[in-house]
Amino acid sequence: MDFSVVAAAREDGGPVDEPVRVGVAADRLGFREVWAGEGPTWDAFVLATAIGLATGHVALTAGPVPVSVRDPATIVRGAASVAAAVGRPVGVALGTSSRRVVEGVHGVPRVRPAATLAHSAEAVRGLLHGEPGEPLVPGSVFLRRHRPPGGPLTVAAFGDRAISVAATHADRLVLDVVSPEQVRELRGKLDTASKRAGRISPPRLAAWLPVAVGPGPEALDQILRSVVGYLAVPGYNDMFAAAGFGTAVALARSGAPVDALLAALPPEAAGTVALVGDIDAVRDRIDAYAGAGLDEIALVPATAGDPAGVRTLTALADLV
Repeated sequence: MDFSVVAAAREDGGPVDEPVRVGVAADRLGFREVWAGEGPTWDAFVLATAIGLATGHVALTAGPVPVSVRDPATIVRGAASVAAAVGRPVGVALGTSSRRVVEGVHGVPRVRPAATLAHSAEAVRGLLHGEPGEPLVPGSVFLRRHRPPGGPLTVAAFGDRAISVAATHADRLVLDVVSPEQVRELRGKLDTASKRAGRISPPRLAAWLPVAVGPGPEALDQILRSVVGYLAVPGYNDMFAAAGFGTAVALARSGAPVDALLAALPPEAAGTVALVGDIDAVRDRIDAYAGAGLDEIALVPATAGDPAGVRTLTALADLV
């Protein structure tokens, strides 16, 4: 099992610069890679540059960036620019994001997201490996000046069509807040899709998972707030209902507000799709994900009551 760290802004009023401090902590503790997450607060490439300039060794992946609002040339130019600025490999993660972000923040229609993801992944895959002196894009009079960014192409996927895109074009597929049971099912789908695509080896399978070692009430609340949005999502709602949280699922389907959903979820619900508890409990949960077929856990440290997630990342640093 490999471990990386997610540095992404939490849209909950936390310090704006906290993702940079998470990245610095991850670098100091020896983690090999940091994901610079995209969101309403931070541009992924700017955040990756800020983390890169504040650290000395850690590799960087920008994203997942929403393919509905960035064209492939812009994505690859961003990654190559970050790599040139920080002097180390930079990868790119692609995703379809949500209607709430694409339309609500960017004002762009989110139409045919799976088809858009497939087009972007194919194009980005080709452009990532262009060398200086070649056209920026086929047929362009502008020549590439940056070296290739050197990092992997990751595709965020959950549905069958997105998994097929990852199996065809990606070095890595990343899931978000999933249970070991979901990992086992999605691992099988990825392996099948990879064989269908003619690949000898499937992409690596990673997952962003919230984590808190020895969490206090603030950390548990923060993790629960990060997962309540999944209660009404197909594929997730059945999982939460099967885990005994059917009341919260029913409330989510009815459009209940976040505070009502949080009130319906007991603290132990956080453990359904997260790594929470003392260090032994967290290690047991990691073993469950490894047994289900996960290759990499991208740790999303809770920061409430643990600034920059330093306590949690320190407790897990020996795993790298």
